[in-house]
Amino acid sequence: MNLSRMLAARQADGNPVRVGIIGAGKFGSMYLAQAIRTPGIHVMGVADLDVQRAREALKRTHWTEDQYAARSFEEAHKTGAAYVTDDSMALINAPGLDIIVEATGNPAVGIRHALEAFNAGVHVAMVNVEADALAGPLLAREAASAGVVYSLAYGDQPALIVELVDWARTVGFEVIAAGKGTRYQPNLHQSTPATVWDHYGIDAAHAQSNLLNAQMFNSFLDGTKSAIEMAAVANACALTPPSGGLAFPALALDELADGLKPRADGGLLDGRGMVEVVASERRDGSPIEQNLRWGVYVSFAGDTEYARTCFKEYGCVTDSSGNYSAMWRPFHLIGLELGLTVANLALRAEPTGVADAWRGDVAAVAKFDLPAGKELDGEGGYTVWGKLMPAKESLAVGALPIGLAHGFTLKNAIKQGDPVRWTDIDFSEDDFAVKYRRRMESEIQPS
Repeated sequence: MNLSRMLAARQADGNPVRVGIIGAGKFGSMYLAQAIRTPGIHVMGVADLDVQRAREALKRTHWTEDQYAARSFEEAHKTGAAYVTDDSMALINAPGLDIIVEATGNPAVGIRHALEAFNAGVHVAMVNVEADALAGPLLAREAASAGVVYSLAYGDQPALIVELVDWARTVGFEVIAAGKGTRYQPNLHQSTPATVWDHYGIDAAHAQSNLLNAQMFNSFLDGTKSAIEMAAVANACALTPPSGGLAFPALALDELADGLKPRADGGLLDGRGMVEVVASERRDGSPIEQNLRWGVYVSFAGDTEYARTCFKEYGCVTDSSGNYSAMWRPFHLIGLELGLTVANLALRAEPTGVADAWRGDVAAVAKFDLPAGKELDGEGGYTVWGKLMPAKESLAVGALPIGLAHGFTLKNAIKQGDPVRWTDIDFSEDDFAVKYRRRMESEIQPS
């Protein structure tokens, strides 16, 4: 509340919030479309390895050429235009910059950018949830030590879930479960970039002509993206991942309260305070008419006779006991909503979600029987999918995190459904991302 007024005051004072965007893909483009329409926001620069792609993204999102005609960061600062570059580190260190939006999707690159921003005294809006799942608890600690704020990105589902959890706890309800919806079938864990378009019902030629990234789309389908996002939520909200991984129960909106409660009370959860993802179709493939495929939810308990009476009086959808209810949001607008994080960081120095402990981790699990000598190809690929695990369990078995499961060759054969372990690959302790993740494993105790 009041963020738009605070931004308007910054605009009136001639001191807009100065933002840099790294990565001009879909999320970055969506934010660009709204940032140009938001008083009090000045996008100083856009960095992308492909400068032409960045310029095309600006044009596509209705920027005029003079709005991104700056020839340096100094000129951008003076004129209010944006400077387009392929030098992300220069953007992070641009004079007067307040916030970096990290939207590359590459976890190792995201960690590098975050650390550079902390050193430069710049807040970080981490769109790159892959980086957060890999090392978010350590990044959050280092940001705090540097006196800046590191945050999940509003508009993506994890930050929206954090908001619902905060709502429930702030008004005095115990959170029973929180999560999101998605399309799910058990066989989709074996989906690959070669089969992904068949599952989506998209013509392969159309996908190619529209530059759709098969591996990225597949990471949503094979369960990896759900695991990554729920690890971020677990780490930010003091919630517990299911010990056997996400179950993806098929639930309609009016079934959320009844299903997302403990088994002891007739529900589907191991206990209170869990993360879980709900499927938008039944296991026989039939669609659920009122589903949560694009949305987020929180289930909560009344736990007093008075609260149960109020649930009934005010039309809450509850379970049969009347004690459990659920609140949901049916859709999310990803980058179009990122302005909430930008404003919170700049105006209140507050995150829209940040890890405060290490509770959830995402292990690389074999999609098929993998022979020794096979090279791993990472998130959404042909070899592994990401399975959510309690961080204690992941650390105990020495699981290789999905964010590092690419480019390494297996020393040992892995059976379908088994996790790949650090001991199954040859790796260099000097590799930047490996070194940072191994540091987190040694310095931060899982909760």
